[in-house]
Amino acid sequence: MRKIRVKYLADIDHIDKIETGDWIDLRCAEDTHFDAGEFKLIPLGVAMELPAGYEALVIPRSSTFKRYGILLANSIGLIDESYKGDNDGWHFPAYATKEVTVMKNTRICQFRIIAHQPEFEIETVDNLGNPDRKGIGSTGKF
Repeated sequence: MRKIRVKYLADIDHIDKIETGDWIDLRCAEDTHFDAGEFKLIPLGVAMELPAGYEALVIPRSSTFKRYGILLANSIGLIDESYKGDNDGWHFPAYATKEVTVMKNTRICQFRIIAHQPEFEIETVDNLGNPDRKGIGSTGKF
């Protein structure tokens, strides 16, 4: 069984592994006030040691924008396994679309771990040999 070792950097509710779903919630470690248009790093109150060969993807919870009007500023967060020191606290880089205060212990984002990308080679070719879909997305239109 693989382990994720967690050091708590703030007095927040501890992380629970959920029974349904693949993502694990993280909490705001302190009350954080935003003005509209402001960027801040929300501390999540944890440092972690991920299993060897794994990295973490961090994304907002599905209700984060609806409830708080904040977005993950860089679209997706990636934490690699080398970020594991006692003071390597995890943060949620947030951009506020409105004035809002996110209270301590609010479940603000979620993470899951994934195996590192496997080894592969990149080959340059003149022809891929596959049919074109002729568009972006399922409609086939630009």
